[in-house]
Amino acid sequence: MDTNSNSYTIVYASVLVVIVAFLLAFVNLSLRDLQGKNVELDTKNQILSALNIRNAADVEAEFAKVVKEDRIVAEDGSLAPYEGKFVTGYEKEFKENGRAHVFICEVDGQKKYVIPVYGAGLWGAVWGYVALNEDKNTVYGTYFSHASETPGLGAEIAGEHFQDEFKGKQVMDGGNVGLSVVKFGKVEKPEFQVDGISGGTITSVGVDAMLKNSLAHYTEFLTSKN
Repeated sequence: MDTNSNSYTIVYASVLVVIVAFLLAFVNLSLRDLQGKNVELDTKNQILSALNIRNAADVEAEFAKVVKEDRIVAEDGSLAPYEGKFVTGYEKEFKENGRAHVFICEVDGQKKYVIPVYGAGLWGAVWGYVALNEDKNTVYGTYFSHASETPGLGAEIAGEHFQDEFKGKQVMDGGNVGLSVVKFGKVEKPEFQVDGISGGTITSVGVDAMLKNSLAHYTEFLTSKN
């Protein structure tokens, strides 16, 4: 074949594209398990962060030590066993499977419950975990993150200074979720409310809606005496 002809160029380019596509597919397949493991490890680290265990040297070991069970909330508020794979996307888990997860944990000999929360900020998804004391009503710790909020403004929800504001707050106000984020400087019920991010109003509103909407799925569990 004439190496200077158009047909040679087309055949050469086509073969090269096929080879590159094959190599990319092979690399993607080879790394899939590793990528999935990294996502799972990051999720576990987020749950530990909600329990005020940050920067654990061995996340897997610390998670196994602290997190005792992954349970599902039944209609009557009781906790049923969950025997599926570890979940890393809890919004999808609830919407597609109707399952509301609760992690039963033990920190310094005291029982804690961790609940996943999820919602939307200004530019994308926001999510996190709320850890509660054994009374199922007092916040022990929180962890929040985001997909694309504005640095220095809405992205501040991922900072410990914001997350620490929730410690000691109450979740339920009667039969409704009272835990909330209000406009900066407008806290009227300090037992339930925290200041939003100054300059990050829409993201703060998103976190508030995330807490109310997500925790509402757990009302029967949070108000039950069991």
